[in-house]
Amino acid sequence: MKKVISTTNAPGAIGPYSQAIEVNGTLYISGQVPVDPATGKVVEGGVKEQTEQVMKNIAAILEEAGYSFADVVKSTCLLSDMSNFAIMNEVYGSYYKENPPARAAFAVKELPLSVMVEIETIAVK
Repeated sequence: MKKVISTTNAPGAIGPYSQAIEVNGTLYISGQVPVDPATGKVVEGGVKEQTEQVMKNIAAILEEAGYSFADVVKSTCLLSDMSNFAIMNEVYGSYYKENPPARAAFAVKELPLSVMVEIETIAVK
């Protein structure tokens, strides 16, 4: 059975999608951008600060659904510029010190709200 996951500790959906969907022990988290849920605005700073906020948003959704970063099996990282990869990778890696998930990373032409990074996540219990 499909269950919609939603928390006020992560940015609300700004379109026809859910923050996350859980089905059969698998959690699919929509791409998270670096919006601070307390202000509704993109965090100030560069890709380091933006990636940190994205990971905080993912953490909030994982927690709401009863998962943790240890349950994450796949991430897709979207970057506005591949020259930001090393910095994003450093922040991202700090959340996966052991047994990191599978991952893909792409540079794309543009991201919502003109952010530098967006990450979608899949976790399994």
